[in-house]
Amino acid sequence: MAGESILLVDDNPDNLKLLRVLLSSQEYDLRTACDANEALTVLQTFRARVILLDVQLPGMDGLELARRLKADAQTSDIVIIAVTAYAMKGDQEKVRQAGCDDYLAKPIDKELLRRVVARYARGAITTLSG
Repeated sequence: MAGESILLVDDNPDNLKLLRVLLSSQEYDLRTACDANEALTVLQTFRARVILLDVQLPGMDGLELARRLKADAQTSDIVIIAVTAYAMKGDQEKVRQAGCDDYLAKPIDKELLRRVVARYARGAITTLSG
């Protein structure tokens, strides 16, 4: 698991910092982006295994980015974990339809985050939990 590449995408610098701190102890290769367009730019030179993707992004939202990544043969195998502060009924279905592999609600449960990311980083992919 150590050294697996993870892209963190969130428009809130504090959220990016928190995610980075929570995951840094696992020795992942972490990169960050503050919006969907920056994420696309990062992915041109960085091959992420997992993306933690904020759903509410300025401009192109996280779900549209997920749809684009899953539709592209170059990026379709990247695991996308949607993260949102506005968890509402039906959100899991929306993220599933956008192609996300899993879903986490904010505020982030640090232990759950570490377990979910570790499971996907080591390739133990399962379906979205209901």
